[in-house]
Amino acid sequence: MTNATIFHNPACGTSRSVLAALTEAGLAPTVVPYLKTGWTPDQLLTLCAQLGTGPRAILRLQGTPAKDLGLDQPRVSDEALIAAMVAHPQLVNRPIVVIGTRAALCRPADRVKALMALG
Repeated sequence: MTNATIFHNPACGTSRSVLAALTEAGLAPTVVPYLKTGWTPDQLLTLCAQLGTGPRAILRLQGTPAKDLGLDQPRVSDEALIAAMVAHPQLVNRPIVVIGTRAALCRPADRVKALMALG
């Protein structure tokens, strides 16, 4: 199986559960603490392509400044969402796991099993 990368928030129970599932499956995932490292626009666009979705699908509304920034409005462009996610890393929902060329937003945590099965 190809190695994995997890974009991880250690304060998140779901993220911790997904990391545990990856290691229990015998993977040695690269752990990216995205709240500390931040995001680049290219990184987010690549993740969206691997997820097969746009940035709105990975926008986290709960516990973030998304609503205060008006990002919950449908008129907000993908470019504006990406820029906001770069400026405020916590706007990206988690955990996102990449295995090979595929990625999944593993919320709920059991979504990682389907991703690993595709390996």
